[in-house]
This record gives sequence, structure tokens and C-alpha cells, in this order.
Amino acid sequence: MIASPQTPAPARTLSLEALLALDESIRIEIIAEEIVPMPAAGGVHHMIAANIYRLLDRYVSVRDIGLMLFDGFTYLIYSPAGRLKDSYVPDVSFLSAQNIPAGWEVEKPHPGTPDVAVEIMSPGDDAELLLTKIRTYLEKGTQQVWVIYPRLREVHQYLRSEPARIRLYRGDESVDAEALFPGIEGLTLPAIFKLPAWVQAQQAAPPADPA
Repeated sequence: MIASPQTPAPARTLSLEALLALDESIRIEIIAEEIVPMPAAGGVHHMIAANIYRLLDRYVSVRDIGLMLFDGFTYLIYSPAGRLKDSYVPDVSFLSAQNIPAGWEVEKPHPGTPDVAVEIMSPGDDAELLLTKIRTYLEKGTQQVWVIYPRLREVHQYLRSEPARIRLYRGDESVDAEALFPGIEGLTLPAIFKLPAWVQAQQAAPPADPA
């Protein structure tokens, strides 16, 4: 998730030391050296993120091929520690065992990029900032970026191996993740966008009369 361009942000960037010193309640990303506040996400946003996490974590955990990480984990995208150029917090991410650097202090952000970054769009998110993030992810080493559109019930998949192509998934399709997760099953859009019955009922109800 990314911020709206209307959200005020400080003009200066941060060092890694300053980023780590921030209060945990302050949620920001750094995009092209600009500090961008991250708005709070709603319940549907987190439910979809949890679905994706569960679908992938089963596969990753059984095979012990890396880590699935949830919202809040920071990647420094190979920024210099003294002046962070980029610092991203994907909604869900996969970090392969091969991508875990030797000597990494695990209480600090990952110095590089995830293998898979999942970004879930919320109302008010800025499309230009999103595209900047996608391009930077792929240029710096991320293998796949998945952009999730809850209202459209679509998944847009960007591949480092095919930078000029976007794979779009709709309806009952399954997301093709064979390159990183051979033999994985269950990555269908109905599973990704599955919501509890009470949430579906709430969404289907007509808007309340303001009078």
C-alpha cells in the first residue's frame, strides 16, 4: 500500500539510523528519496493479504525455501545507510533462502529486495508512486511484483524476466507462480479474494439512508 499524493510529507530523507529510531506508530516508505506516509489499511485489505500469506506460506514452510513476511517488514532496496534512497514495506513478501545475506542482523530491515513483493491497492493510492516502486523492485532484483485490486478482483503480475509485459488475472484464474514455487496449487483468484460471509453480506447491502 502507498500513500496519496495529498498526504503531507517531510521534504528530507532519512538515514537508516533515523528510520530505526522512529516510533513504531509512524508508518512511512521512502520512494526515490521522498518520505511518503503510509495511510492505515482497512479490514478487507488485511483479509486479502492474509489469504495470500497463507496460500504461499504453506508451500514455503514445508519446503523450507525461505520466509514469508507480512506487512511491517522493511526492505532497503540496496539504499546507502546514511541516506536512504528507497525503503519499501510490501503488504506481503517472499524472501528466498538464497536471498538472505550472510551476517544480516535480523532485527534490522533487509538490505536488499524481496523475491516476490505483493502490493494491495487501497482507495486513494497513487498510481504514479506505485509504478515507481514496481520499476525499482524489478530493476534492483525482485523477481515478481503482484499488484492486487480488491474492488476489481484482479491481480496484475510484473516479472523481472519480462519487464515489458504485465500478466493480468481475472475471474477464476490461477496466478502462475511456477517459476518460484514449482508445483504450487491453490493460487486461484477466488482463494485470494475470499472474504468471510458476514463481510460479503455487508458489501452486498445497499448503502444506509443518510436521513
